[in-house]
Amino acid sequence: MLRRIRLIAGITLMVYVATHLLNHALGLISLDALEWGRSLFLGLWRNALGTCLLYSALLTHICLAVWSLYARQSLKLRPVDWVQVLLGFLLPLQLFIHILGNRLAHEVYGLEDSYRYDLLVFFVFEPGIAPMQALLLVATWLHGCIGLHMWLRLKPWYRVWRGPLFAAALILPTLSLSGFWVAGRDVLRLAEDPAWVAAAEAAANAPTLDQIANLYQLEKLLLAVLAAAIVLALAFRPLRDWLRHRVGRIEVRYPNGKRVVIAQGHTVLEASERGGIAHAAVCGGRGRCSTCRIRVAKGLEDLPDASAEEQRVLDRVRAAPNVRLACQLRPSHDLEVVPLLLPDSGVDKAYAQASYLRGQEREIAVLFADLRGFTSLSEHKLPYDVVFVLNRYFAAMGKAVEAAGGRVDKFVGDGVMALFGIERGLVRGSQDALRAVRVMADELARLNESLAHDLETPLRIGIGVHAGPVILGEMGYGTSVSVTAVGDTVNTASRLEGLTKDFKVQVILSENVVQAAGIGSQAFARREIDLRGRNTRLAVFMIEDALSLTT
Repeated sequence: MLRRIRLIAGITLMVYVATHLLNHALGLISLDALEWGRSLFLGLWRNALGTCLLYSALLTHICLAVWSLYARQSLKLRPVDWVQVLLGFLLPLQLFIHILGNRLAHEVYGLEDSYRYDLLVFFVFEPGIAPMQALLLVATWLHGCIGLHMWLRLKPWYRVWRGPLFAAALILPTLSLSGFWVAGRDVLRLAEDPAWVAAAEAAANAPTLDQIANLYQLEKLLLAVLAAAIVLALAFRPLRDWLRHRVGRIEVRYPNGKRVVIAQGHTVLEASERGGIAHAAVCGGRGRCSTCRIRVAKGLEDLPDASAEEQRVLDRVRAAPNVRLACQLRPSHDLEVVPLLLPDSGVDKAYAQASYLRGQEREIAVLFADLRGFTSLSEHKLPYDVVFVLNRYFAAMGKAVEAAGGRVDKFVGDGVMALFGIERGLVRGSQDALRAVRVMADELARLNESLAHDLETPLRIGIGVHAGPVILGEMGYGTSVSVTAVGDTVNTASRLEGLTKDFKVQVILSENVVQAAGIGSQAFARREIDLRGRNTRLAVFMIEDALSLTT
């Protein structure tokens, strides 16, 4: 709830700053346009509702920011978070003097503030203020943009609109600063006439020097109060941690054998940070992205139930019952956990994903294809010629697999592994795999025709296809993680492809895949063969030329 209140307050302040920047941009037209825009700006914010909304948002946002310094278990923040925090605490420097010098002076001293008078102060009376105010305004805008980005990047539609929104975030302050500078130069030119300066001061009912000094004293007091609040928030953190350690200590165990002891009340993500264990957390531990999710290996029965917010995020990614968010789980007993995502996982892992990515058994068709005699052929070619031919071959085979509805699992050497039926089931997958065999043969024939002048002999291919149960999931390490399949079905398909050389045929299909596809097999030679690693013989069909295959 506090995060939601802070978000609403932040959005309110961003709307205020955005309208302010839009108003400044009118300075590119003229001073009169700037003043016209100001009348609209004041109509929006200088009324009972706008005033209440703006100042309550400012006070709430500052108070919650100070509270977060105290409540955060660790001050080990990501660089982007530190930038946002530091920029956020620059916000009062810009808003306090703006509020005091304009709104309070208007209400207490009768100041009739206008852009002509403000720019006269910034560029003539106190020229050092102008660049400082411009920098603080940009810092405030950047702080808000980072916050909005952190919130919106988990929204599916944001990936589409991120580019235009980023452009707008750059264009708006650029136009604003340009308008501010152009209008300031206009005022500098007008201020060369002492009569104009006197008339501007009289029209504004400018405060006296003593009144201005009082406003600056009040600003210093407000900044001192804010600084004291920050110091107290940081100073009470050690006392808070000491009291929590008195209450109880929890041991969190990780797969690498590392153990981290935390005080009761800390989260598992904070345990990872404390122990120097890399742990994914795209949203910074705010319970939004789900990338910090963990599988509880031991101690699940002693854990508190997930909150409604945490459960909503877990449901979004279709998490298993023993999966929790590390940033939200505050254990009361020792437990053992396994982080489910790599530490460098990105925003894409925050969205709901197919259930098989976590590991699932499914019945699919698996195809292996390998070039025949390419090793000896490549011995007589230059390296870049070999790479050229292989890339043409991989492109042709990859397109054939995808055109038939399959997924290229990997290219290994001069071989291809493809999966069919992951989403559509065994029957459709087997049909797609057989169609892929024919399309691959067609593509290979076209490739040989186009490479006729580059190859002494045409490229030849051997293909093995088998269907059955496999274990599917995202497997690998680091940047090499991909969706793949393992199991006896995969091994059998690979061995069938290897046997095409022994039987001098182009394709070997297992009876499983032919029956699942529901095609007639009378035209094919059926044999029962022994395969290494299998206790029973496997019925297969031999096809000398894949172009003769009809699906």
